[in-house]
Amino acid sequence: MIAYQPSDSEREKAANSYLMSLMAAMVGLPLPIVNMLATVVFYLANRKRSYYVRWHCTQALISQIPLYFINTVLFWWTIRLLLGYDSLTSFYFAYLFTVVLFNVIDYIATIYSAVKVRKGEQVEWYVYGGLTDLICKPA
Repeated sequence: MIAYQPSDSEREKAANSYLMSLMAAMVGLPLPIVNMLATVVFYLANRKRSYYVRWHCTQALISQIPLYFINTVLFWWTIRLLLGYDSLTSFYFAYLFTVVLFNVIDYIATIYSAVKVRKGEQVEWYVYGGLTDLICKPA
């Protein structure tokens, strides 16, 4: 059986679904909602495309959901610290370190995925790939 080979434009759109979250993060820091909204808009704009593009847009969107929540908690916790409602604790620094680590891992995985997908290779993230398979079905 011959494996499906996506066209050049399909590979480019699929790779852009991952890069969109990176670009939004760079522009929207420190507001986590900017990153999530950009990914949602890109997903909605490409939901009528080929299965390959839809699948990768869906995986990129699903991968942003947990990141959005952990970044949002850190954002509002930091605001509370700056306004004097909370005091600085070691738990805050532990959470900050964890969030930074998750974000770095996400950025590396996103760049890796964008490069591989642009070459036409299928990249399935652990957990997110399985969820994407459940949500995104071939037409």
